[in-house]
Formats: sequence, C-alpha cells, structure tokens
Amino acid sequence: MENFEKLLKDCGFYQFGVVDPMEIKFRDEIRKMCEVNTCRMYGKTWACPPAVGTIPECREKVQKYNSFMVLTGKYELEDSFDFEGMQEGQQKFRVSCRALKEKIQEYMSNYFMLSNEGCDLCKECTYPNAPCRFPKRAMGSLEAYGIFVSELANQAGVKYNNGPNTVTYLGAFVYNKENFEKYFE
Repeated sequence: MENFEKLLKDCGFYQFGVVDPMEIKFRDEIRKMCEVNTCRMYGKTWACPPAVGTIPECREKVQKYNSFMVLTGKYELEDSFDFEGMQEGQQKFRVSCRALKEKIQEYMSNYFMLSNEGCDLCKECTYPNAPCRFPKRAMGSLEAYGIFVSELANQAGVKYNNGPNTVTYLGAFVYNKENFEKYFE
C-alpha cells in the first residue's frame, strides 16, 4: 500500500479512504440536482446523466466490484468567494484523476474511476449523436451516480471540509481488492 499511497500523492491527491460498495447509498435526490441542470451539463456529455445510466444501473455497475476508494483533492482559495480558484481546483482534480487512471492502466484493466462534475475532454461532446471519442479517458462523477459526496466522505473517513479558504473535490477508484493486492500490496 505504501507504493500506492506514493502514487496517490504524486498524482496530487490529498486523502483517501476505502468504502464497501454495498454500503454506499445511491440517491434519486442527488440525481435530481443534475436534472435541474445547475452545472449546465445535463444531457450534454457521455459522462453525465442521462448518459451514465439510471440510478439502479449506476448502483449495479459500482456493486460489481468489492472496493471503492474515495479520493480527495484540497485546493487553496484566496477567499470563500474565489470562484476562479474553485474552477482551477476542479480542473486540477480532474487532471489528478486522469493521471491516476493512466498509471493504474499499466497494472489493471478491470476497474473504473469517477471524478468530479462532468467531462471536459472535448470542446463539444458527441453526445447523443455519436459514440464518445475517448471512452477510456472519460469519467462520470459521483453526483451523476447519485452519490451524496459529504456522506461518502464521512463513510470513507476523509475530510469534506478542509477549513476556510479551501475547496475539496472527491472522486473514486472502483476495483476488486484481489486485483489491486496483486499489483499494489
């Protein structure tokens, strides 16, 4: 695990914790937050609803695995109204998730990752008219799967709130423990 912890730090993650996928609650009310389209991505990318599937389909996809590693990124802000800093942190977290995903591909093939808030790989997504251009790189978000991130952070023993003038983003590495242990223990 020491090597994997170093890999997480090298990729830019702040904390991690592991949750049993069977203990995660998948909530329709979280998905409904997507449906009101606050982030303006609903129905526009392969990484967001409805393209990621229904809540039962998302639950089933996660629960095919026996381990769910919650990953966090903590980013400093000038003040609590630093929207630009929040966006920059959001982008840095996506970069961290992609870096980890690429490193893990060297060792494992049966896993997937979730990141934060939509996908930004393409200037304009092909959804729904053509297949995703980068299906191996695109990642759905925890919220798109109906997961309440502050509750998940608590379950995983990681901080959701890291103090004033910071923003924290969460993602996940979903895998089977036996495959992970073969390469990273």
